Amino acid sequence: MKLLILGGTGEARELATALVEQGEHVVSSLAGRVARPKLPDGETRVGGFGGPEGLARWLTENDVDAMIDATHPFAERIGANAAEAARSTGTPLLRLARPGWTEQPGDTWHWADDLDHAARLLPALGERVFLTSGRQGLAAFAGLGLWFLIRCVDPPEAPLPRRHEVLLDRGPYTVERERALMERHGVQVLVTKDSGGAMTAAKLTAARGLGLPVVVVRRPRRPETASVTSVRDALTWIGVATKGSPA
Repeated sequence: MKLLILGGTGEARELATALVEQGEHVVSSLAGRVARPKLPDGETRVGGFGGPEGLARWLTENDVDAMIDATHPFAERIGANAAEAARSTGTPLLRLARPGWTEQPGDTWHWADDLDHAARLLPALGERVFLTSGRQGLAAFAGLGLWFLIRCVDPPEAPLPRRHEVLLDRGPYTVERERALMERHGVQVLVTKDSGGAMTAAKLTAARGLGLPVVVVRRPRRPETASVTSVRDALTWIGVATKGSPA
């Protein structure tokens, strides 16, 4: 059985490990946007496919039995390409997506539809912003006169806000470290995407403890397809979809 896993998320790596241990042929496809990604078990390819047509051709030429979209919740384009390629080739497709975060007592969250909406909310919430939405889409904040602490894995590209400091770092983070960082920089408001997961959730707990407002960008809509939220359920689906019995 040959399986294609899209994405370099923690869930994607965990699934690849489990399938390799079962003796399956796994190919993990990474977008290549991170300079030093954590590589999963099994075979790895890096880079795009050339749109839905290129992905469909790759699926056919490589005799893929099933495809699992385990990309980041905000990787809209590859999600759409995967759905279209699965339809055109008849390849079973599963979306593996970690649950989003849930507002807790003591939180002050402001939901935004996208980064542009988030930028419009900020002037009323604080002058010093901790921006943790990644290095893409920062142009949405470039026109604001606020001060930004921009944290991302790799150096961001212009345009950037005029007043900013870039912090290159990779999770997981601790609540104590996040709180100390926010206090040291005098952060007044946090901006994050609703990525979910435990690796970067400490910033939300720290903001809650400091009484800071948080702007949370909603996840984009994904094409309708079979979906699960855990690696265990993904393994069960793969077994049914490709063998007719649970894995």
